[in-house]
Amino acid sequence: MSETVLIVEDEPGLREGLADAVGRLGCRALGAAGLAEARRLLAAETIDCVLLDIRLEDGDGFELLAELRAGPQRDLPVIMATAYGDSERTIRAMRDGAFDYVTKPFDLPALLITVKRALDQHRMLRVASERPRLEVAGGLIGSSAAMLVTWKLIGRAAASSAPVLVTGETGVGKELVARAVHDYSPRAREPFVAVNLAALPPSLIESELFGHERGAFTGASARRAGRFELAGRGTLLLDEIGDLDPSLQTKLLRVLQDGKFERVGGQETLELRARVVAATHKPVHPGEHGASLREDLYYRLAVIEINVPPLRARRSDIPQLVAHALRSVPARAVSEAAMDLLAAYQWPGNVRELMHVVERAGALACGEIIDESDLPDAVRKPPAPTATSDGERLSLREAVARLERSMITQALEETGGNRSEAARRLGIARAQLYAKLQEFGIE
Repeated sequence: MSETVLIVEDEPGLREGLADAVGRLGCRALGAAGLAEARRLLAAETIDCVLLDIRLEDGDGFELLAELRAGPQRDLPVIMATAYGDSERTIRAMRDGAFDYVTKPFDLPALLITVKRALDQHRMLRVASERPRLEVAGGLIGSSAAMLVTWKLIGRAAASSAPVLVTGETGVGKELVARAVHDYSPRAREPFVAVNLAALPPSLIESELFGHERGAFTGASARRAGRFELAGRGTLLLDEIGDLDPSLQTKLLRVLQDGKFERVGGQETLELRARVVAATHKPVHPGEHGASLREDLYYRLAVIEINVPPLRARRSDIPQLVAHALRSVPARAVSEAAMDLLAAYQWPGNVRELMHVVERAGALACGEIIDESDLPDAVRKPPAPTATSDGERLSLREAVARLERSMITQALEETGGNRSEAARRLGIARAQLYAKLQEFGIE
């Protein structure tokens, strides 16, 4: 069924001319000579756009605009029209929720473009309102194959009390994964305590983790419980574990091995009852270049390892993530052109960057639709690619991805498809290799 445009205009010749023009867009046109007839048609018909004259014989078009915005048809786009173009009417129309404001005599091609834009917006808002509610687990969103692997690992980790190491690039949602492990575990009713080790000076980390006794150091005026103690029988997240000072790594290893610790300056031995989950974006696997964790601490923490895939490895999740981000911004939908740009961008900042971009675009959008012009330059105009020796143009990220793919393929060929051995030769964990195989589509 074609979309319907209601033309509210008291001049019969102009009303009929506009109806003919709208018909050329493939739309059905209904005419009303005044407010009373317009109200009757709005109640009896399904209308997709209103072209509304301001000065009518039986009233002011602003009255009908106010009624529409206050009622169940608040999303209906209304284009205000008048022979008197002035700043006061223009400002009032846009302030009161008109889709656009046009003046007579009409520039017909421009008017039809405006009508088409209004219909496009109404269609997108209708689709957005009919979209089923997203199922969000622990704040995580996604139904891609890469995320399915993550969901399975979270489920298995939740059923265990073993330490968990969550790895992945900055912005992928490592803390959300840790929270999901906690929320789906038998410890869900116990505390979830998180500490960002990178945000604390090394001199305070020991006291922050283990607590201290009164007089243990200058300024310690009273006993203070540390994060291990505060977590009780719940979950303790050691975020950015890759930034932990080597001397403190030794102390942490001893606590994990013995299941006991003492407050700084104290002699009482306390039992570690919390489940420990660690997270990092840095290289930590033994043999990996720049690995920042002691090998024995890595194996103690990574009894279960969850590698969270980067956003570029699960592009099919982008529309779902955008729909979730739209809940917190004035805009309610994203145009097809803007969505294409969002899906094509590399997202070096991953989900965190995507949420920021949608929040920014939603604040800048003129209406309820985020268009490509609302997106930042980085998304609309990706960096120019660099030239390779054979003249092919590749961006830096594409060049790195090509090298990674080549090395992984070669390692698999050399090991006869043995993924464990291939991961060992590449100096990465098996979970990291599996994530790369999914990212590059290697069978």
